[in-house]
Amino acid sequence: MGTAYSGPVEVTRFISDNRASIGQGPIAITFPEEMNNLRAKEAFYDAVAAQLVGLGYAIALDEAPGMQTARVTTKRSPLAPASSRGPVSVGVGGQTGGFGSGVGVGIGIDLGGNSSRPNALSELSVRISDANGNSLWEGRAQQAISINSPYAEVEASAAALAAALFKDFPGGNGETVSIDVDELQEQE
Repeated sequence: MGTAYSGPVEVTRFISDNRASIGQGPIAITFPEEMNNLRAKEAFYDAVAAQLVGLGYAIALDEAPGMQTARVTTKRSPLAPASSRGPVSVGVGGQTGGFGSGVGVGIGIDLGGNSSRPNALSELSVRISDANGNSLWEGRAQQAISINSPYAEVEASAAALAAALFKDFPGGNGETVSIDVDELQEQE
């Protein structure tokens, strides 16, 4: 089946000018889209919660007035099979957006020159909003992997994506960074 492929985690973040309350107080973690896979939901909840606690938040079990919320969305998409005739570049996300749009920036991942081919793209998006629903911080992390990658397992994927997403929080506004998974393992 070839060598396992675990690409770097690509992270894009947007930060509000009103950032005084970021990283403090109670916060509720919500999943606005229905997640039927309870194992995946639990893995991403736990991974995001661990990162938020590390930043200074207190995780609340339910939303309450005056509280920030972290809206979590996840996705794993198959990548089209690559031709064995040379390098392939897969465009991820093709849309662009700015702060508050809920749409991330398109990122190109070069998949050429590897003996193993990524066949899935894992993605985690988190939007932290204030009590009035205004975005304070938004981020998206994504990683191309092969099916035999250690990050094909949902718990490992959730932990890596969340660690990369919140690395150097809040990060630079509008910038996209590439984080090697080895850097994330060194932090643990």
